Amino acid sequence: MTAKLADQLGPFGIWRGTPQVTPELAAELDRLGYGALWLGGSPAADLEIVDRLLAATSGLTVGTGIVNMWQSDPATVARSYARIEASYPGRFVLGVGAGHREATPEYASPYDTLATYVDRLLAAGVPADRLVLAALGPRVLRLAADRTAGAIPYLVPPEHTRQAREILGPDKLLAPEHKVVLDTDTERARALGARRVRVPYLGLVNYTSNLRRLGYTDADLAGGGSDRLVDALVAHGSPEQVAAQLTAHLTAGADHVCIQLLTEADADPVPQYAELANALGLPRRPVA
Repeated sequence: MTAKLADQLGPFGIWRGTPQVTPELAAELDRLGYGALWLGGSPAADLEIVDRLLAATSGLTVGTGIVNMWQSDPATVARSYARIEASYPGRFVLGVGAGHREATPEYASPYDTLATYVDRLLAAGVPADRLVLAALGPRVLRLAADRTAGAIPYLVPPEHTRQAREILGPDKLLAPEHKVVLDTDTERARALGARRVRVPYLGLVNYTSNLRRLGYTDADLAGGGSDRLVDALVAHGSPEQVAAQLTAHLTAGADHVCIQLLTEADADPVPQYAELANALGLPRRPVA
């Protein structure tokens, strides 16, 4: 089942905040050959945006990255899943997770709450092979392996991917997110990447704890993040250089990489998505 899902997603997809996603953009990503569009920023439990995106595309899979368990009632999410699956069979992947302690007043016993949330989704009819978890640490990675199709780790370098693959085993989906800046000016690219990493992620304990587990120090996490840290979390350079850096996740054991393109405010992302698709060798799809 999971191998089939990995084949469906292909090696590369796009992660983008839900407010910045439109059906028109989804259609462009579909045409460019990306396998999936992952919706960040905790989309609402009704998941109505998923219907609009799938209606505008033919080959693209849409996933959530993530539905926040504190904000979205599992019964409502399960009904949304059933509605989407009935209209667009096999084209939606439900990603769920615990979000951030700093943004959630109710944040207590997140592991137990997440395990119960998964159980409620499964009991309400969401198939395990279409459900994935936002997992960073070993305990949640094991939960993902035991009860779902796999994991979608966020803000992780390839060394995390290697460790996650060992925990998940060979048969579960592993689809890490990775940020990219298409700019061959190293100083400028690092500055853009550091801004996006610093706020909010270097102020969120789940991410900083994970980075410390990977060997990054307080000095790496200080300020906007060290060059070593930024280079590990943000691929930058020419499209070909970025493609090689993204492929390092596949070499480390990932099935699929969720690419988050960073640009200056108000920049049209489509030309850079097209450049990167060319460098990745993605096959174009015919326009519906």
